[in-house]
Amino acid sequence: MNRNPSSFLANCARGCVDARTGNRYVLAARDIRRGERIAVFGGSVLTRTDLEGLGEGTGRYTLQIDEDLYLVSTDDGPGDWINHSCAPNTGMRGQITLVALRDIEAGEEICFDYAMSDGSHYDEFDCACGSSWCRHRIRGDDWQLPQLWERYEGHFSPYLLAKIETLHLETAEASTPQVVEGRANSLGRSNERNWRPRLRGGRRQVTRSS
Repeated sequence: MNRNPSSFLANCARGCVDARTGNRYVLAARDIRRGERIAVFGGSVLTRTDLEGLGEGTGRYTLQIDEDLYLVSTDDGPGDWINHSCAPNTGMRGQITLVALRDIEAGEEICFDYAMSDGSHYDEFDCACGSSWCRHRIRGDDWQLPQLWERYEGHFSPYLLAKIETLHLETAEASTPQVVEGRANSLGRSNERNWRPRLRGGRRQVTRSS
């Protein structure tokens, strides 16, 4: 009896395999509207210790879903083949759902930025996506980059959104002027009042083999 893949890929997209290199990727099968669901990631939930204990070549498709928790595909399929880009056309909604960040034309490669879900150094690699935003090296602390907070607002994994808000508030508090004559200077706290990530956002990440 055939087993279903761990991850779901909507019919608006299709998985592809390069016949020459064997690289796997996902293309838009038709025009996709902004906000449309494209994939939902699945698998087994493992701790970092469990993940590191897997044999070589096992658990190649992994998504961090919380502090010290990782979703590892048990039966990989096209829903797992979505690659990284520093200029993505999709983003997280919740912990495991991927949606279109903008309208996507048929034939475009579906990709997302792993900084939307990764908060640890378990999967770091050199990037050659070719975007003008390319960071060249993808790291587990890229979620801390303020330019990404604005660019992907609402499309980080929930546990990262909470960490981002904490980091932002700590930064705002550190820059707040001291109280003078019983009154605080509100200019130093304007960002703290107005900036809030929308807790809406979660990825599936394809760990590239060397």
